[in-house]
Amino acid sequence: MTKKNNLYFSNDVLLFPLLFLLTIVIVFWIESRFNINLNYLGIYPRKIEGLIGIICSPFIHGDVKHLFNNAIPLLVLTSALFYFYRRIRWKVLIYGLLLTGLFTWIIGRSSIHIGASGVIYMLTAFLMFRGILSKHYQLTALSFSVIFLYGGFIWYIFPTDPKISWEGHLSGFIVGIIFALIFNKQTLPVKKYIWEKEDYNPDNDPFMKNFDKDGNFIETTSETEVIEPQIESTSIKYIFKKSITKEKKDL
Repeated sequence: MTKKNNLYFSNDVLLFPLLFLLTIVIVFWIESRFNINLNYLGIYPRKIEGLIGIICSPFIHGDVKHLFNNAIPLLVLTSALFYFYRRIRWKVLIYGLLLTGLFTWIIGRSSIHIGASGVIYMLTAFLMFRGILSKHYQLTALSFSVIFLYGGFIWYIFPTDPKISWEGHLSGFIVGIIFALIFNKQTLPVKKYIWEKEDYNPDNDPFMKNFDKDGNFIETTSETEVIEPQIESTSIKYIFKKSITKEKKDL
């Protein structure tokens, strides 16, 4: 397996999501600092002049609360996309952004739609369904993590609040599901046991040699040479010496 197909951390996993988020923050800062209103660059459904919002609307937000609510999920989900789906990350992000905006332009109410929430819903649906459909334990774990963190978002694809662009949420969610079905190839290598490989030969498997053709266990005995340890005999010699007294007589 090559490094290209494996999970590994690199700087671009966080760099590009941060740049995406930083661009959104800079656009909001310019609006606030110079008292500029860029809402006219949002999506205005079924109007030719509203098509520019397909590209621009994810970078425009109404207020700080709107920006903050989108910032953290966008950073988390985009980073997860870049880490787990390295080979298709740009396709999912760019095409997803464009198709989400186009669907919003088609089905949206006659109002200006702004914000990156449509992209967030697209990423949420893609990571949820792609992980489950992949049957890969790491991607499935990611899927359940996304469900746990952002599963409550699903309620906002319905018209619960007139101030919220539920059409953008619904469009992103639909695009995410479609992408999960389209990009159905394994993006991570599936671990195979030795007997699952194409070049597997049971005749060369030491374990399979313990069974006959009917699957009965064959008891094998191995003749081993028993070598008894040789113990060298040792002898101990004691030498006794008489004590020499220093009693001497003067002659």
